[in-house]
Amino acid sequence: MIHPSVNSPLKMDEEQSLLLKEDEESSEEVLPQIMKLKRSQWWIFVFISIFFLISAQAVAVLLGRFYYDKGGKSKWISTLVQTVGFPILYLPLCLLPSSSHPYSSCSFKTLVWIYLSLGLAIGLDNLLYSYGLLLLSASAYSLICGTQLIFNAIFSYLINSEKITFWTVLSVFFLTISALVIALDDDSDSPSGGSKWIYVIGCLLTLLASLIYSLQLSLMQFSFEKIIKKETFAMVLEMQIYTSVVASCVSVIGLFASGEWKMLGMEMEEFQMGHVSYVLTLVGTAVSWQLGSVSAVALIFLVSSLFSNLIGTLSLIVTPLAALVVFDDKLTVAKIVAILFAIPGVAFYMYKSYLDGLKVQRARESQAD
Repeated sequence: MIHPSVNSPLKMDEEQSLLLKEDEESSEEVLPQIMKLKRSQWWIFVFISIFFLISAQAVAVLLGRFYYDKGGKSKWISTLVQTVGFPILYLPLCLLPSSSHPYSSCSFKTLVWIYLSLGLAIGLDNLLYSYGLLLLSASAYSLICGTQLIFNAIFSYLINSEKITFWTVLSVFFLTISALVIALDDDSDSPSGGSKWIYVIGCLLTLLASLIYSLQLSLMQFSFEKIIKKETFAMVLEMQIYTSVVASCVSVIGLFASGEWKMLGMEMEEFQMGHVSYVLTLVGTAVSWQLGSVSAVALIFLVSSLFSNLIGTLSLIVTPLAALVVFDDKLTVAKIVAILFAIPGVAFYMYKSYLDGLKVQRARESQAD
């Protein structure tokens, strides 16, 4: 599952010159296409991309919860739909000019190992998210997913040498309090009808999934900087496509190995909203996850990676609020407190990303001078 909100942690260190060089190469790839757009067309594409980037993840989570609420039981199907829509990513890849598909400096064997290892991590991560969404309400699940930003800050520091700033510490503090409040909420029950311990297990699985997700993002960045040594839009899309292929294969193997495939026919028959709704729910979930990825890439093309990162982060707040409205989740005092802590936590993270973007821009301007 690719969440664009934390896809592009920026840093200003010994890699600064490489970052600026890659930014210039990426601009050369997309500038001719952007220059052909009229101002009004540009704004239309930007607003459409913002809408889909913010809404896609929320819709995917809501449909995932809807699948379980209406009789869906397969954790592996829920895992599969998070990546199986990867063919959609070929659309923006095909729109790139042929010159924007450079060969990597590393060997084909190394690339295969990178795709395999990251794809396996994504497959495990998506399975944990599926269990978390099964055991938690959509709003509680989404709030705990906000801990991605905490782990992202930690792994970016440990693996990618990103500096821990004052704003990072504030973001981690507020998001940690938000997650703890949700985990210790005595008034929340598991939607699957389990005990309080089932709810705690759901929180822990979602927390572990957030940790693994942030870890694989940092490893992905490390792969681009230290191994592949080239990061263009085409290579980012190819990374997402091939890791999704591996993750989808893992999900298919798990589906058959677990024997869940034998129950899919009965599951469709017993789905409360009917056969058509069952299929549309799964297809809609798969498409929604990939629309988020495509929209993130589109905003990078149209504006910048920083802007795409900031807009994507907003989904971490939109999703729990949407879940409270759509599913009429129990609005406990703990959830209200968690949301109030999560909002400044996300805001501080966005402001920190904004300051990092300013440093990159100033460095680019000084290099041009």
